[in-house]
Amino acid sequence: MARIIQQMARKGSQYWLQSVVNQIAGFLNDELRRHLRLADSVGITWLSPLAEDGFAEYRDDEFLERLGVPPMKRSLESFWPRGGPVWDSLARTSRGDVVLLEAKSHIAEMMSTCRACPDSLRLIQDSLAETAAFYGSSSPDCWSDRYYQYANRLAYHYWLRHLNGIPSWLVFLYFVNDEQMGGPGSEHEWHAAIEAVHNHLDIAAVRLKPYVVDVFVDVSGLPCSE
Repeated sequence: MARIIQQMARKGSQYWLQSVVNQIAGFLNDELRRHLRLADSVGITWLSPLAEDGFAEYRDDEFLERLGVPPMKRSLESFWPRGGPVWDSLARTSRGDVVLLEAKSHIAEMMSTCRACPDSLRLIQDSLAETAAFYGSSSPDCWSDRYYQYANRLAYHYWLRHLNGIPSWLVFLYFVNDEQMGGPGSEHEWHAAIEAVHNHLDIAAVRLKPYVVDVFVDVSGLPCSE
């Protein structure tokens, strides 16, 4: 399935993201405009996870259809096998930019390893190596372990923006003070965890700018209903 229906989450990053997108999207839009340096007049429309759409999350061709992007110069199937990343959230701006968003509320969420079958693994490793080279990493073999999810999000954004010319942003949204999940209580704690990811992948944070962006939201002050 490439459109994955979800229940309303009860805790963690999924809960906070569903709540923010569906209850206080204006707040999140203001945060994104500030971090992406967009004018106040630029609108942001959230396409997932929406309550009226079953809080669905999208992957593969369906995430492209949801975003309404045109046909690609380099096809997705030539870059990544079926069963690719499931996007936490998708949006478009009024000027046509695409927003791919990945949310986290505790550090353990950042850790994952590629478990693809051998046939799929070859294509994944080739595309990760291509992406790693683009970002100046000399350690592409490290991109499929420990922080694989972060790496494959970078790969998809590289494919979308740099190979196909689709104006797009990759946003990593980090929730602060999710005490129920034992998450970081400050941006500083998150920055240390993010630095560990970059060190493992052998990428300099400056190479990710300006189209890969970290946004921090303190949940202790959010007016979302429990």
